Amino acid sequence: MKTHKFYIILVLLTISTLCFSQSQRRADILYKNKAYLEAAKIFTTLPKTLENLEKLGDCYYYNTDYEKAYKTYKKIYNTKTNKNLTESFYFKYYEVLKGTKNYRQADEISTLYLDDKINTPNFKALLKKIVPYNYELKNLTKDVGGSNFGVALNTDKIVFASTKNIKYPNYHWNGKPYLDLYETKLSKEGEINLDSIQPLSKEINKEKQHESNAVFTKDGKTMYFSRNLKKRISLDSTKISVVSIFSAQLNEGQWTNVKPVSFSSDTYSTMHPTLNEQEDKLYFSSDMPGTLGEFDIFYVDLFSDGSFGQAINLGSSINSVRREQFPYIAKDTTLYYSSNGKHGFGGLDIFASSFKNNKFLEALNLGETINSEKDDFSFVLIDSLNTGFISSNRSGLDNIYTFKRLEKERHYYIEGLVTDIVTGQILPNTIVVLYDKKGHQIGEEIVDKYGKYKFLIRPNQSYSIEGYQPKYIPHIEYFDTNDKGNIQFNIQLKIRAYKDAEEIVIDDGNGNTYIELENIYFDFGQWDIKPQAAKTLDVLVELLVKYPRMEIQLGAHTDSRSSELFNLELSEKRALATLEYLVENGIKRSRLRSKGYGKTRPLVPCGDNCTETEHSINRRCEFLILR
Repeated sequence: MKTHKFYIILVLLTISTLCFSQSQRRADILYKNKAYLEAAKIFTTLPKTLENLEKLGDCYYYNTDYEKAYKTYKKIYNTKTNKNLTESFYFKYYEVLKGTKNYRQADEISTLYLDDKINTPNFKALLKKIVPYNYELKNLTKDVGGSNFGVALNTDKIVFASTKNIKYPNYHWNGKPYLDLYETKLSKEGEINLDSIQPLSKEINKEKQHESNAVFTKDGKTMYFSRNLKKRISLDSTKISVVSIFSAQLNEGQWTNVKPVSFSSDTYSTMHPTLNEQEDKLYFSSDMPGTLGEFDIFYVDLFSDGSFGQAINLGSSINSVRREQFPYIAKDTTLYYSSNGKHGFGGLDIFASSFKNNKFLEALNLGETINSEKDDFSFVLIDSLNTGFISSNRSGLDNIYTFKRLEKERHYYIEGLVTDIVTGQILPNTIVVLYDKKGHQIGEEIVDKYGKYKFLIRPNQSYSIEGYQPKYIPHIEYFDTNDKGNIQFNIQLKIRAYKDAEEIVIDDGNGNTYIELENIYFDFGQWDIKPQAAKTLDVLVELLVKYPRMEIQLGAHTDSRSSELFNLELSEKRALATLEYLVENGIKRSRLRSKGYGKTRPLVPCGDNCTETEHSINRRCEFLILR
């Protein structure tokens, strides 16, 4: 009897083991094929190994069920025996922490494991100061049903992607219908009439394929949109679905000639097309070779014959090591797009980047009034530039929101110190001048006794700032207020004294600064510039050209022979002759002063008993730097 019971227990254990084994295999296959909804149901019944827990968490994560993903990942993170967690795990855990508003823990994970230090409370406070607009949102599609996102404007209609198509509810990833493109008109009140929503033609909406994110040329005759390819490819032993941009032409009211664009591929994705105002560039998101992260924003030139140029990556000011998608180019050339790789509030956040000097500036998070802890994306502006659409799954499903944006008053400042570059000493009374991008002076200050200056400036502008102190070389710094996260800019102006820059410039110890040149000789009683003197003065011309702000006094001295009046008049003529030589050689008269001292300031006070050498020493020209 005991043996009989033992065999029954053994058989039951074997059956149980086989069932678990089959369930494990089934769950792994579903997970590998990205059938996350069905896979999650099985993983909840399997042993809670670290591998199974992570896959279960992933099933929730990829369907943006962040509450369940957080609880699952937290079990893994709190497992002390596991010391081999990957960067991929930490990033997913970081994402769900933000997605559940656990910002303190998210900051800790990012700082410790993702090499990206962030303090979210400080980040929020900063954005409140610098974000240019507040946004008022209204859910446009809450009564449409299913997921709805990605508005495009086409003449008097809007086109968007939706899972309204109930014929094909078997998309394995999330168990929802496939996405199709729909069009409708908005009422004057900005509402959707549910009965007016119509799918685009079967040429656009294919069975068991996703279509989304359309963009139209202004004449409405060409459309670009995203569609996944039926054939899946193997990447690192995993089957993935490739998305490509397709184009279509409107002929006699029907969409025809539907085909993938030339820069698409069956080995990488291109998606989320958008056109600039001139319709000579098409921007899009892709994971093609050359991306910085998972998906980057690119553009191609669009030529008049419909062909495309080479794909150009927008670089690190826009793209990160994660995901950048859903670009949109406004009429004022500002780029709006979504990213989960730059500092934000959770999931995809909407960013903006201004276009200056033929490049996009560092992107700015648009702040908490438009971004949530979930995915916020597909920003589109209506003509007024103050109303538009975004998409978000903040309510649990993808919905389209209309928005109004209200401009905020922002105060930007440039401030700093002025110091001597050699000694580090603060330089009070320095003149600091602010210039706009065209070089026009728009502000001037004399710094206080602490060497400080401060100017009110504007965002998204180019400026230069100059520090100028008498007997110092003026120094200019260039900067942009480019909304990269600064509202107050600090530039320490370090300026160099002429005496530290030029060997021929010296201080006499009494606060006077001179240019020390070979003595200029004049014939007895004469003031004309001799060839040898001209060579010396040419050195002075070069110095004055090098430093266009330098102003000098030309001081002429005579020896002690002849009367005081004669010598005074002679020295004034010699000083003036020297000045005229400099003017003739291109130096502005306004930078020059001339003064004759006669015999009142001899270097050798030998009176009437001077030797010829002593007379020659006293008979000289001096070049005193005034500014």
